[in-house]
Amino acid sequence: MPRERINEQITADKVRLIGADGKQIGIVPLDKALDTAYDEGLDLVEISPNAEPPVCRIMGFGKYYFEKEKRAKEAKKRQHEVEVKEIKFGPNTEEHDYNFKKNNAIRFLKQQNKVKFTVRFRGRQMAHKDLGYRILERLKEELSHIAEVDQEAVSDRNLLFIVMSPKKDVEGILAAQAEAEAEASPGKKEES
Repeated sequence: MPRERINEQITADKVRLIGADGKQIGIVPLDKALDTAYDEGLDLVEISPNAEPPVCRIMGFGKYYFEKEKRAKEAKKRQHEVEVKEIKFGPNTEEHDYNFKKNNAIRFLKQQNKVKFTVRFRGRQMAHKDLGYRILERLKEELSHIAEVDQEAVSDRNLLFIVMSPKKDVEGILAAQAEAEAEASPGKKEES
């Protein structure tokens, strides 16, 4: 984080001075601004160095810098870094494995991560790339309510892959779907 220039580090001849109370004092020579800051027992901090003349404020620099770092850390905490999670399939992936991997993909999408679905072909399986396309089409269809396709199916040597990213309100969509399924299931039990 760049540090502001303070006190003697300021090089301008004149500065626009803001007092410790936040009120504008006006454009004054640098020497007068420094004297005013020292008289109050505070620092002269260059807030906006690119302005003409530079804007300086009288304040306690230590407290100001601490607050600024604290705000930056909070902002960084709230930021979510998107990762690309990869889920691998074979052209002959069994139904149970397919569902297990699909559920993992849903979990990744709920965490707002992108998912790359890869089908790897080995040896003679290369002759049956259509099986890989079918798996990827099925995934696209079954996850279309919570994810969008970023990159359509791409073939690269012995790999076939697509990339999907979550829709904005994945949590809400899945909650509504679970609620609808819960309402439908008690009715079935009563009929039996």
